[in-house]
Amino acid sequence: MENWKRAVIAGSAGTAAMLALKGRRPAAILVGSVGLAVLASEYPDQFVRIREELPSYVRQGTRFLDLAMKIGSKIEELMERRAARAFEELGEF
Repeated sequence: MENWKRAVIAGSAGTAAMLALKGRRPAAILVGSVGLAVLASEYPDQFVRIREELPSYVRQGTRFLDLAMKIGSKIEELMERRAARAFEELGEF
């Protein structure tokens, strides 16, 4: 990969991160997409493969989020029970 392409990719990634941290998301997406476009021009075969496998990535991510939500709701339920027991114990005094 040529040095100017590396500079564009690194610069756009850094700039996009800074813009995202400052809350300017549309600008961050625009700048980040420039870096991705340069990267895709250098490695088109890998991006085609990623694009073809994207549905499986989305399915796996969705399963992971579902699991995280179930765990979170279970923790919430346990905390509610614990708080109710603590409140009942306070009433006994």
